[in-house]
Amino acid sequence: MAGHAVGPVVRAHSDTFAPLGPGPAVTREVRERRERATLAPGATLASGAGNRATPEAPDPYRTCFERDRDRVVHSTAFRRLAGKTQVVVYPTDHQRTRLTHALEVAQVAVAVARGTGANATLAEAIALGHDCGHGPGGHASEDAFDPYVEGGYDHGPWGADTVLSSLNLCQETLDGIRNHSWSRPAPATPEGEIVSWADRIAYCAHDLEDAIRAGILAAADLPDAVTRVAGRTRRDQIRVFVQGLIETTVATGQVGLDTPTADALAALRAFNYERIYTRPESVAQAAAVIDVLRALVDHYIAHPEDLPDGLAEGPDLARAAVTYVGGMTDRFAFEQAERLVGWDLTRLPPGLGRLA
Repeated sequence: MAGHAVGPVVRAHSDTFAPLGPGPAVTREVRERRERATLAPGATLASGAGNRATPEAPDPYRTCFERDRDRVVHSTAFRRLAGKTQVVVYPTDHQRTRLTHALEVAQVAVAVARGTGANATLAEAIALGHDCGHGPGGHASEDAFDPYVEGGYDHGPWGADTVLSSLNLCQETLDGIRNHSWSRPAPATPEGEIVSWADRIAYCAHDLEDAIRAGILAAADLPDAVTRVAGRTRRDQIRVFVQGLIETTVATGQVGLDTPTADALAALRAFNYERIYTRPESVAQAAAVIDVLRALVDHYIAHPEDLPDGLAEGPDLARAAVTYVGGMTDRFAFEQAERLVGWDLTRLPPGLGRLA
């Protein structure tokens, strides 16, 4: 299984016939030139090693934003998204996790970036990293951690400035991650703006699909304000919103949607909030998550010796505890709560592990 030598080349398959080239390598400089020649005015251009807090030598083959994308994908924080809540704790095989959400956001963002002439690689890097600051248990973790963090806990800045800080990402990538939420200041790049829209488009469509599959509601329940513009299925909704975003952006020079399509997306989001996110089972789940995570943070503040080596060496024990608990997967957090603070898992609501 060492491969098949044919002259100076070792091939994976003895019968392969898939010629490519020969020709000059497509180096970083070549791709940077292509960006300058083909991307739309205002698109963010890759340049050398990128604008990083710690200077680096440029890569011979990858642009700075390609390196950022690769670093996010290979990071521990990104892998842990597979075990973190999107809508419900302990999702079933077909329900989204925070990881699959990030992948779907990246798909939408890349489609829009390509269609508008923005830098698709930067948009992809931002999208893949945008939720790495989320704690276990979904958005409830932000409420859980708020009292322990000066200024409150916000998963965007926390992800950019704490969770992913060791990756030395470009400032443009960090800015997009930091400011992807609509409640934050506007991102500094059009690619960051695209990810802000892609995030909302993706979660509105796929959270609805998960809820329909779980029997929480039916596609027939969707209001006319949504269906007459965007249809009833995830496929149709994403197609309409992505096309609308591309067409409005190229027509106006501003990243945004036309009013009728934007109104349909807003109506879909409002419907999801009423029928999915704020339903009694979801509220009970959030309350349980807050109690569990605060019990864990309080334990680590009182017992810093239980924190991983080196994490408790700084002066702010509360921040160290939040950093550790925030990085946990759902399952590990609940296991630690049971082991360290004697948390009774029967206190979790019956619907915690499923939508219905």
